[in-house]
Amino acid sequence: MGNYEHRKAARKIVVVNANGKKVSNQKVAFKQTNHSFLFGCNAFNVLGYLKVPDEEIKAKLKESVDLWLDLYNFGTLPFYWGGYEKEEGSPDQESLMEAAKLLKSHNVKIKGHPLCWHTGCADWLMKYDNATILDKQLKRIDRDVTAFKGIIDMWDVINEVVIMPVFDKYDNAITRICKEMGQVPLVKAVFDEAKSMNPNATLLLNDFNVSPAYERLIEECLDAGVPITTIGIQSHQHQGYWGAEKVRDVLERFSRFGLPIHFTENTLISGHIMPAHIEDLNDYQIPEWPSTPEGEDRQCKEMEEMYRLLFEHPSVEAITNWDLVDGEWLGAPSGIVRRDNTPKPAYHMLKKLIKEEWWTTGEQVTDENGVIEISGFKGDYELQVDGKKASFILEDGDDVVTIQLA
Repeated sequence: MGNYEHRKAARKIVVVNANGKKVSNQKVAFKQTNHSFLFGCNAFNVLGYLKVPDEEIKAKLKESVDLWLDLYNFGTLPFYWGGYEKEEGSPDQESLMEAAKLLKSHNVKIKGHPLCWHTGCADWLMKYDNATILDKQLKRIDRDVTAFKGIIDMWDVINEVVIMPVFDKYDNAITRICKEMGQVPLVKAVFDEAKSMNPNATLLLNDFNVSPAYERLIEECLDAGVPITTIGIQSHQHQGYWGAEKVRDVLERFSRFGLPIHFTENTLISGHIMPAHIEDLNDYQIPEWPSTPEGEDRQCKEMEEMYRLLFEHPSVEAITNWDLVDGEWLGAPSGIVRRDNTPKPAYHMLKKLIKEEWWTTGEQVTDENGVIEISGFKGDYELQVDGKKASFILEDGDDVVTIQLA
């Protein structure tokens, strides 16, 4: 059901004991403990769990956090400027740091989202002129990328630039400076700043617009020397599943840049489909949007097909679901867990793919030189011999790796 060989690696391993002596002719059990591929979800519920004072709500959020951690190895945390720094000079850095450290303690890779965006921008910026707005935007990047370096080393640097200069739903500071500067100069300014603060960070350009306009923007940015390391593609499908043909088309068009691709915000709903005439998904917010048994079956089938297509494509390095639990964004049944924290079929399907079908465990017997050869999905592994353990990473390479048991 797909060619996933590029997701695997094979390495010869020499097993030695605590004294450095080769462990010959002994049974070795090994099991995968994490993927190198990033299977993710926004981790806003983790932040909520840490912040909420009500014990009953906290207990419910803890249930959702446990479900989250049992499935994912990659989390997106919210740095929307308007909510993150409601008053100038008072960012909610402490809460975000606590959430990031909790995730990191569970071997989760973290991305901050976003450093620059016209939506959700800080209202207090509006009192400044454009030159000051840009200066404050760059200083915001300096402050936050530096503060979280080593904890968060991946950022959506700028979000939804295709629409940014013509966005007209309400006035905001970032659209103002984008109109004046132009898209590419603004993108270059914020990317250069982020890279200067963390030269080894993964830096994404992220957009929901998958038309040729986004391709042109990427081309122009790369020609201008913008240090984009990864292309972010949003895939909110409230108005129906893209289908395999569109998924393949998007992959073909955006993989030509030779950069890794992250599907950064993926939603497939398990209720009725949003009407096609709605242009902005944010405009469709209704009193109730329930998940249904038929919708859950549809969501599960569509999500499985999409995940298989994306995991099979060599350019894709990450998939992020946008919502674990229903109703978190726009009240939509876009989660893979119901509002009462019971998992939907899609949750069970993903867990089976990520932790069973695309997961490696096994046993071998070392030869007289203590050597075994392990082939499996790339990622973190634990090896055990007679109660003694060691960890290693299975990745591409021809060299022989020596693993010492503790």
